[in-house]
Amino acid sequence: MMQRPPPEDFLLKETNPHLGGGKVTGDKLTSTYDLVEQMQYLYVRVVKARDLPGKDATGSCDPYVEVKLGNYKGTTRHFEKKSNPEWNQVFAFSKDRIQSSVLEVTVKDKDFVKDDFMGRVLFDMNEIPKRVPPDSPLAPQWYRLDDKKGVKLKGELMLAVWMGTQADEAFPEAWHSDAATVSGTDGLANIRSKVYLSPKLWYLRVNVIEAQDLQPTDKGRYPEVFVKAILGNQALRTRISQNRTINPMWNEDLMFVAAEPFEEPLILNVEDRVAPNKDETLGRCAIPLQYVDRRLDHKPINSKWFNLEKHVVLEGEKKKELKFASRIHMRICLEGGYHVLDESTHYSSDLRPTAKVLWKQSIGVLELGVLNAQGLMPMKTKDGRGTTDAYCVAKYGQKWVRTRTIIDSFTPKWNEQYTWEVFDPCTVVTIGVFDNCHLHGDKGAGTKDSRIGKVRIRLSTLETDRVYTHSYPLLVLHQNGVKKMGEIHLAVRFTCSSLLNMMHMYTHPLLPKMHYIHPLTVSQLDSLRHQATQIVSIRLSRAEPPLRKEVVEYMLDVGSHMWSMRRSKANFFRIMGVLSGLIAVGKWFDQICNWKNPITTVLIHILFIILVMYPELILPTIFLYLFLIGVWYYRWRPRHPPHMDTRLSHADSAHPDELDEEFDTFPTSRPGDIVRMRYDRLRSIAGRIQTVVGDLATQGERLQSLLSWRDPRATALFVLFCLVAAIVLYVTPFQVVALLTGFYVLRHPRFRHKLPSVPLNFFRRLPAKTDCML
Repeated sequence: MMQRPPPEDFLLKETNPHLGGGKVTGDKLTSTYDLVEQMQYLYVRVVKARDLPGKDATGSCDPYVEVKLGNYKGTTRHFEKKSNPEWNQVFAFSKDRIQSSVLEVTVKDKDFVKDDFMGRVLFDMNEIPKRVPPDSPLAPQWYRLDDKKGVKLKGELMLAVWMGTQADEAFPEAWHSDAATVSGTDGLANIRSKVYLSPKLWYLRVNVIEAQDLQPTDKGRYPEVFVKAILGNQALRTRISQNRTINPMWNEDLMFVAAEPFEEPLILNVEDRVAPNKDETLGRCAIPLQYVDRRLDHKPINSKWFNLEKHVVLEGEKKKELKFASRIHMRICLEGGYHVLDESTHYSSDLRPTAKVLWKQSIGVLELGVLNAQGLMPMKTKDGRGTTDAYCVAKYGQKWVRTRTIIDSFTPKWNEQYTWEVFDPCTVVTIGVFDNCHLHGDKGAGTKDSRIGKVRIRLSTLETDRVYTHSYPLLVLHQNGVKKMGEIHLAVRFTCSSLLNMMHMYTHPLLPKMHYIHPLTVSQLDSLRHQATQIVSIRLSRAEPPLRKEVVEYMLDVGSHMWSMRRSKANFFRIMGVLSGLIAVGKWFDQICNWKNPITTVLIHILFIILVMYPELILPTIFLYLFLIGVWYYRWRPRHPPHMDTRLSHADSAHPDELDEEFDTFPTSRPGDIVRMRYDRLRSIAGRIQTVVGDLATQGERLQSLLSWRDPRATALFVLFCLVAAIVLYVTPFQVVALLTGFYVLRHPRFRHKLPSVPLNFFRRLPAKTDCML
């Protein structure tokens, strides 16, 4: 089935930006910041002041510094009653917006009524020096303060002023003139660029073996004992022990996700089910994870006995510990040989095991230049007009990066460049664009940063050492359909340090070997992935500034496994697309058999005779044919990275009700009649799937019944046929049999009839277990 191409506006666009300032030099700038357009900034570092004169009645002052350039004005924090303050703050003014020829740095005294002028330093913009890394930072100098007429005053100010680019070390922490409207330290922290690291995650395996000498309250009944294990907000329990004694056995594995630094202990409760909804704690123990053994392979570690404690509460007293001899036998270890999956398997950016000693050496470097965005949609309303405060987040491996927020712009320019080590080419880098809703700190409780869109780039689809500069459409699915939220302009380069190592990686298993030697079940992996994403989102949201939970969950594709009619249709047509090649070959062969083109059929006969006479040519012919096809297709190889496809996703043709169902909460929050309608729709789809699965089972059972004597006449015929076939094939050369079979299959239509063949008639008459189904 041929799909229509997506709209022009939804396609990837190749660009030709002015990267690295358009110059190639030997300095560090062009090697570390060559994937972005250079942005010039005026930097002012306000270090400290000394000998400031007292202004109030007590002879002291509350100084702060105001840095002013044209209409832009930045201020440092103020110190109370201090004549030798230290600020060490940096201010950055974008050169594109500089309209003044004079930089004014003024020291003022904070006052209730009006701040007092204490002196200033003026700089001519034409005389400010330029600095390009890796030049050493400009050393600050002392400047004597002048009054408004240029007369020298008491007091000095230590400053450094220079022209630089976004490659400057001072850039990430600087106050930016673009963000002059943002107030407060929290607000400023929320708009700065930042690099984050995901916490190091481990799988914790708790093998609960047995318990001894338990002391249930009711000695006259058989205890129904199970173990409940708790780690943070994860709780798992074993089944109830089969041997209902005071020495129960389980030998059951419980798996948790733990993150360094280990903050919470593993708590185990041994409980007795005394009634259907009533459990009695027989003992408990807490195990700090710092002391748990770590293993790198599948070799079992030593098991240990742990003493159980029991807390008894007496009236009017605090908890007293009752010492008793109950204990539990367990094997606990932190698994270093697994990779803790915290992303969707299809979009993994890291596949290394937890233990660093098992890491292979890196195969290259990924460099990403986040240049700008175009045509962003208004995400919120401020002062009666639409506005967007956009920032980008990129995630690869354990390293997350967040660009600075560009205030109130539908065409933000970031021009920030980031680098990651690459250990596997079959990984994906994810770039998301968000609207910052926390410019003034966290005053708006409950507000979330809005998602603008997301781009994924698989490294294995990139040619090495080539710079890809493209404008990617930001496509987001809303309840009312697919919508383009703008475009993001990226520059990407994947540099390979060792081509041999990279080629060798293609022969290795995708995941660490423990996933194959001691595999986890699908349900375990789903549960552990959910716990891992929760831990990562909570830890990153506690960073300063926080990388918020909604941002992390969007980047990690949380919720992508939920039911979606649209996604199910898309996956069905993907399968049909894969099978379409086989179907096309089948149709072509049918045309050959029916002599639609006699010349082609005759040539196929000749080829068939050659391959039967010389069977050693069969495999070389197949592989040579595949080689020639690959070489032929090289001319039309993709020249651009893949991007979101609305046609493939069936996003542009989804019914509004299907989209409403996709965006529904879990459990549902829709009215009963809508839920009933959707349930009936699901039942009808499931009914069709049920029929297909039943038909497949029927064919398999018919195959089994050939020799099962379920139908004695059919099995007798088949067994007799097998005996005759064995004798005939033994006395007849294989090449003769192959030729006769081939000629029979390729026979001319005049020797065919439209009724089904004898073997097919025989097969369809065989019995299946459908007669036994209720």
